[in-house]
Amino acid sequence: MTLIDANGVKINITDSGAPAGNADAATVVFGHGLLFSGHMFEAQIERLRSTYRCVTIDWRGQGKTPATDDGYDMDTLSLDAAAVIESLGVGPVHYVGLSMGGFVGMRLAARRPELLRSLALLDTSAGPEDPAMAKQDRLLCKVYRVVGIKPLAGKVGKLMFGPTFLADPASKPDIERWKAGVSAVERPGLVKAILGVVDRLPVTAELDKISTPTLIVVGEDDVATPVSRSEAIAAGIKGSVLKKVKDCGHSSTVEQPEILADLIEEFLTAQDKGDSID
Repeated sequence: MTLIDANGVKINITDSGAPAGNADAATVVFGHGLLFSGHMFEAQIERLRSTYRCVTIDWRGQGKTPATDDGYDMDTLSLDAAAVIESLGVGPVHYVGLSMGGFVGMRLAARRPELLRSLALLDTSAGPEDPAMAKQDRLLCKVYRVVGIKPLAGKVGKLMFGPTFLADPASKPDIERWKAGVSAVERPGLVKAILGVVDRLPVTAELDKISTPTLIVVGEDDVATPVSRSEAIAAGIKGSVLKKVKDCGHSSTVEQPEILADLIEEFLTAQDKGDSID
């Protein structure tokens, strides 16, 4: 665990350090999705760490970042991410964000473009939470506060993972690790994190301010942030590229780790060479 001071709070990061023989390597910063931590990018980091310095951020009340009294809204988390980048002195960075990590990434790109080299948005949305989904999330949140994640894991798992992944016996260790990670954090902090996502403000009106080269990836079976949400982001960010992944739900880096590693690596390599991607 590495806690650093950023934006007035303690934030946990992991840092691979610069690759051997390349002290000036660019940095990739990863922002995880709700109910996860930076570990959801392990496969992608394993692929990239020989070329890039790789840093993950755990959002407030998740992973190993301590819960705080407030500051779970997406605007504050964006300030947290900016402060981490500045504290480490690694900007401009390639930023990869999944779901709520993407909510942060769009805000960074629109408001602090000097901090970013590129932007990869995975299974995310520029709009507010769907009203029906928000109602369901609030109810689940109330139950979780009392009983924890285990009795809810089946229902929540269908939002977090696609049917192909859930049906595969080989996925069981990843699912158990996910449940263990949720169980390990303090419930009050995670409840605030969930509500921060549910109550998030839209960033749709800021998409046209984003000039950072942008890759958008979405699982075709994503229920939490459906394909239409990614299509809307692609329509709003000029020059962005959208990729859809078959047999994949919301947690794409876990469900299809090698495909996501391929897409991210190809995108970063193209940016570093000054090439365009299709």
